[in-house]
Amino acid sequence: MTAKQAVHPPSSDIDEAPPDIFSRQHAAATLTFATVMFLTGFAALAVVPTLPTAAEDLDGVALFPLVAGCFVAASLLGGVLGGHWADRSGARRPLALGMVLSVVTLLVSASSVSVWQLVIGRFVDGLAAGMVAVSVTTAIGQSYPEYLRPRMLAMMSASWIVPSLVGPPIAGVVAEAWSWRVVFYGLAALTALPALALVAVLRRAPAKDGARADGLPSAGERAARPPLLVAAMLSLGAALGQYGVSGWDLRHLLFVAAGVALLVVFAPRLLPAGTWRSARGLPTAVLLRGLTSGTYFTVEALVPLMLITERRVAAVTVGVAFTASAVLWAGASWVQGKLLQDVARHRLVTAGALIMAVSVAFAVAGSFSGVSPLLAMAAMPLAAIGMGMLDPCVTVLSLSHSSPDRLGHTTGAMQTNMNLGQVVVLAFATAVLNAGLAAGASRLGGYAIAFSLLLVPTLLVAVLAARARKD
Repeated sequence: MTAKQAVHPPSSDIDEAPPDIFSRQHAAATLTFATVMFLTGFAALAVVPTLPTAAEDLDGVALFPLVAGCFVAASLLGGVLGGHWADRSGARRPLALGMVLSVVTLLVSASSVSVWQLVIGRFVDGLAAGMVAVSVTTAIGQSYPEYLRPRMLAMMSASWIVPSLVGPPIAGVVAEAWSWRVVFYGLAALTALPALALVAVLRRAPAKDGARADGLPSAGERAARPPLLVAAMLSLGAALGQYGVSGWDLRHLLFVAAGVALLVVFAPRLLPAGTWRSARGLPTAVLLRGLTSGTYFTVEALVPLMLITERRVAAVTVGVAFTASAVLWAGASWVQGKLLQDVARHRLVTAGALIMAVSVAFAVAGSFSGVSPLLAMAAMPLAAIGMGMLDPCVTVLSLSHSSPDRLGHTTGAMQTNMNLGQVVVLAFATAVLNAGLAAGASRLGGYAIAFSLLLVPTLLVAVLAARARKD
């Protein structure tokens, strides 16, 4: 089966009008997953634009990479836990716990009296986000046939449209008029009741035993318990690395060395064999997820930081860029799932990577003082177009290489390398930025150098995409 054929129902089903994502068979699951994505999207998109302001208010700008990166480090652990848990007993339990934790973390972050408390809050948020993301993706793989997965993944992106339209601009206005703390408290209040309602609905859903009609393995076939110690060490390594790149002295370099050592030792144990050498099939698909997510996350983290702290762009203006990014991501995802469903998935990955390369060039150009900062701001929505096109395709390619009883393991591996890519790329870009500053370069010049290095992973994705297709 080719990657192109994988997005269509079997020919015998076409004459019988195969079900869609809103058909009677799938409507309940579709609405439930859309609700989850709406809630998590609203919280995530409103919080991220306020983080530079929060870090500056707490005298922690130098630790901003840790504020942003600890979320990702915790997601490594949350993804592994959620993926294996979903394989053993279904996706609804890790999904419910993740939703509850997402409310708790907003309260922890809102009450921060130091940048370190904000770091703890973001860490818990990352743990919750990793569990939710893997649980939803696993549930989609367990609940929908292969030809519906691109449409369902596009639906997940579309569920972010309303949060993207209202979340970042409102957060920017509230942060400027009152405080960034009000943003966190308000989101906790808005999320609490829907999250509890969702937990109640999930608890009432009947669990099935024996041979499972929902795609889950039987009790005798369930995955072994997750390698939590390995995942915890990997998360620790990621956090140490993120803290280490916030400075450029011996102590920070020792933290970087310890973090890198932990990543090198433990990361291969959670990834498919051959991931880092781009072996054909699932290993390459997992690698692509890490490279693309790392690039996009770094653009999303460093461009707003540069705009707010160096170019003095208003937070509400940066919030508009976040809004545009989310809308265009959802739009590009809809296009790939609906209008471009006849195009091979790996070709769309290549096209999306090239679009992201152009966005990186915009970020570099917008880092020069003689150029309007709006050019750097345009890098964010442009990168989102590329991600919206390629990210669902990478997920579809990954799931196509997995058996039904290993979907949680596969999505956990994708989540792990996604977070690992974000940690490594952001840490590397931040290290280059700080090294340039230590050598006497201007801050804007350091940002330009850091952004220019992001061309490497985007072009690698464009070259390697064909190795992820299913022959």
